[in-house]
Amino acid sequence: MGKTVLLVEDNEKLNEANCRALRLEGYDALAAPSLRDARECLAKRRPEVILLDALLPDGNGIDFCGEIRRQTDAHILFLTSLAEHKDRIRGLDIGGDDYITKPYKLAEMLSRVRAAMRRRDMDAAKPPARAVALGSLTLDTFTGTACFGGEDIPLKTKEFAVLRLLAENAGRLFTAEEIYRTVWGLEPNGDTRTVKVHISALRKKLRMDTQCELELEMEQRKHYVLRHNVNLCNQ
Repeated sequence: MGKTVLLVEDNEKLNEANCRALRLEGYDALAAPSLRDARECLAKRRPEVILLDALLPDGNGIDFCGEIRRQTDAHILFLTSLAEHKDRIRGLDIGGDDYITKPYKLAEMLSRVRAAMRRRDMDAAKPPARAVALGSLTLDTFTGTACFGGEDIPLKTKEFAVLRLLAENAGRLFTAEEIYRTVWGLEPNGDTRTVKVHISALRKKLRMDTQCELELEMEQRKHYVLRHNVNLCNQ
């Protein structure tokens, strides 16, 4: 049996087309036309990737993402026709990893799934736990947990990955495109809003708007950089 993809989508024709394409790629595709069906699937199976429609007949896919994020580490990719940028931001902030806008081509969907699977394989092949430290920031790369100034900082999976990339390369300038390619394993195709959302969340969670020993800034209007300011103590 191949790796599992759960498709939560109420459009029957789209469900059939997506599942057929996923199975031809060698994946075990599960279809759930409602949130109720999705809950039943998740009670029995542990998919590596979840394709989640944002609007479903029995509830909101974004809220459902927040619900299941506590029980699954699957890569969650929103399938959305939502035009509002704030809705997309909320979906990423609540625990989603990425989104694809309807209408989309099957080739793009499959590319996103392959990239998510590769990322999971790479994470599984990484050596045992080691700590990444920058000042009073400590990242446990095995458990995916962060501690700053003696306080545990709750981070989403991709927030942790972005912070780890920047902490391991403190002082180095990264474009949003470079961050997206490294963390998401995809080409951004000109849309780097996902990176901006995650950077904003990190600044908020690490309380960087106050005096802080860590500085996560944008330079030259296109580069992100994380620096440790030894002259400041974490408040």
